[in-house]
Amino acid sequence: MGDTDPDEPRESLESMWSSLLGFADRYAELGYGPLAAKLRAGGPPPPRVQHTPVIVDTDIGGDPDDAVALTCAARTLPELALVLTTDENGGGRARFARHLLDLHGRHDVPVVAGADLGNTRYYVVDGLTPDDVPAQPTDVLDAVRTVCASTDRHVRWVGMGPLTNLSAVLREAPELVDRLVVTQMGGAINYRDPARAEHNFRLDPDAARAVVATAADLLLVLSDVTFTEQIAISTESDTYRLLAAEGAPEWARLLRTHLDRWFTAFYPSSMQHDPLALATALQLPFVDFTRRRIALAPDARMSLDPEGHFAWVTTQADYPAFRSWLTEQLAY
Repeated sequence: MGDTDPDEPRESLESMWSSLLGFADRYAELGYGPLAAKLRAGGPPPPRVQHTPVIVDTDIGGDPDDAVALTCAARTLPELALVLTTDENGGGRARFARHLLDLHGRHDVPVVAGADLGNTRYYVVDGLTPDDVPAQPTDVLDAVRTVCASTDRHVRWVGMGPLTNLSAVLREAPELVDRLVVTQMGGAINYRDPARAEHNFRLDPDAARAVVATAADLLLVLSDVTFTEQIAISTESDTYRLLAAEGAPEWARLLRTHLDRWFTAFYPSSMQHDPLALATALQLPFVDFTRRRIALAPDARMSLDPEGHFAWVTTQADYPAFRSWLTEQLAY
């Protein structure tokens, strides 16, 4: 091993990938051709984005996993810079997000009410937001531009609902395409109901198709990985008991009430799709992903397609490690 200079700048992963690909190409005739092909097919590694601003785009107010994810972000991410709501319900989702952030002392994080798709079914937080919480602003593009202007680095976009807001930003501000590193909960290669697309994609198929075709750095946290009782919260889970414990803080009591309403109205558990998407966006080590070419049908059903668009997609997760992480984020 040769001498090293501790003051020499560390080579980036992107640079190392490029150097290795160049080496494999130069010596392809010596047997490195397959390595070059694999490197080129896999593409460069995702950019390093630790400590860069975070935008959360959420349909909070339905399945409580959004509220749990926003709680994790509010409590542990000083980089949380903006919360957008999508699939709005008359501004109620944005007001609820504002209330939850305020309970965590995150008055510094603006909330903007985004696209309203006219859906009202998955909304269980009626009456949980105090009347004195005002309606939130509605200019999504201006808010996103403000975050991007605050840094010369990438900005992390964590999508937890339909892709309507993101599609509009990429369409109306193409200069931001290369600035946003997108992690989106949504899509499925082997969806449990093959007759339709995954929930977040099917609520706005055109937006999903536009994002897959346009986003420069896109990582999809697929339902194939997130739809499992191994990461569900129910009344029997330790996480629920923590939130329901005597003396729990107000934010925990709010989450517990939100969960109870969901259990009564829809399902006896809440799979934590969106906290897992947040963990993936934070590049935590218990989520694996790979680069694939994907295509979306007109209704946004997803398939692998050698002529499709490149995207990173999740392949598996260490569920016990994720559950431990989630419990740590919610401890008080």
